[in-house]
Amino acid sequence: MKATEVPAIAGAYLFEPTPYADERGFFCRTFDADVVRSVGLDPDAFVQDSLSRSVRGVLRGLHLRSGAGEAKLVRCSYGRIFDTVVDLRTDSPTYRNRAFFELSDETQVTLYIPAGCAHGFQALTETADVSYRIDRPHDPAEDVTIAFDDPELAIPWPLPVTSMSQRDREAPSLAEVLKQKES
Repeated sequence: MKATEVPAIAGAYLFEPTPYADERGFFCRTFDADVVRSVGLDPDAFVQDSLSRSVRGVLRGLHLRSGAGEAKLVRCSYGRIFDTVVDLRTDSPTYRNRAFFELSDETQVTLYIPAGCAHGFQALTETADVSYRIDRPHDPAEDVTIAFDDPELAIPWPLPVTSMSQRDREAPSLAEVLKQKES
């Protein structure tokens, strides 16, 4: 497994496994504490694993947490997704940068998203399972959602949206979220 920095988002990494394939399929390590530690992250900081299943066209996000934020490791364990990260850390050299990724079960690449970054994805296959490993217990009172179609962000979602949560449909713009954050 190797770690690669994401240039557009300071502190973000892609963890790329080395699959071992044969006639039966493949095997790969999807988490390695030593590799995580080698880029300055504490592997013991992750406290909760979650899984979401989405169907083609479903869009989830853009989500982040208020307060101390939430760092996470995200991997598409089955299917394929279009994944996006927006850096909303005002002290970051990549503040307001966006980065886009295609994560899939074929590569099993894991994306590390630092606390303070918004995250969202869209399922590109009939079924897409996304695994999350987060560094804080989830507190719904800290959930923040930003409009997926905010023109300021201009995220190039690849498919028409087939479904999303009511919370995501009603999410405020980035400007509104930042204004609330300042007050």
